[in-house]
Amino acid sequence: MNGLPGPGAAQGQRTYDPNDPNIKALNAMMESCFGKSAISGVMGFGMGGLFGMFMASMAYDTPFHTPGAPGAAPQPIASLPWRQQVKVGFKDMGTRSYSTAKNFGKVGLLFSGIECGIEGFRAKNDLGNGVAAGCLTGGILARSGGPTAVAGGCAAFAAFSAAIDAYMRQPKEE
Repeated sequence: MNGLPGPGAAQGQRTYDPNDPNIKALNAMMESCFGKSAISGVMGFGMGGLFGMFMASMAYDTPFHTPGAPGAAPQPIASLPWRQQVKVGFKDMGTRSYSTAKNFGKVGLLFSGIECGIEGFRAKNDLGNGVAAGCLTGGILARSGGPTAVAGGCAAFAAFSAAIDAYMRQPKEE
């Protein structure tokens, strides 16, 4: 098919042809570990940005002084004009939001890539994949804190992954 409406389709609608080479290529990319990891990283970045913006808007530890120029004393924000105060507030919110977005994107990318690799290696789709991927992801993220932090990150992320995976695998009530 060429994507034009078929006899049963309404005017202006396109039909889905699973044999279209573009659809096949898109499906193959979505089923690859690289594609899943990339999508998870991008979606994690987006969700992290929204979450970071929300959390930054409710933060109590906002700056009380403007960052001063080198050699100059910082100026209290309350003494600035209203527009300047808003500018400083939005800049702080953007910095916090970007930081959270990077962290969420990194977690999404790592976790989904590791889980997909483990699933391909084991040739199973079960709770163990998520727990192992959670342990490895938590350990990798905590690696700069030393062996105790790696063990704690592994245990915490594996437990969180197991809880979420167990909840998502529950039979649905209809």
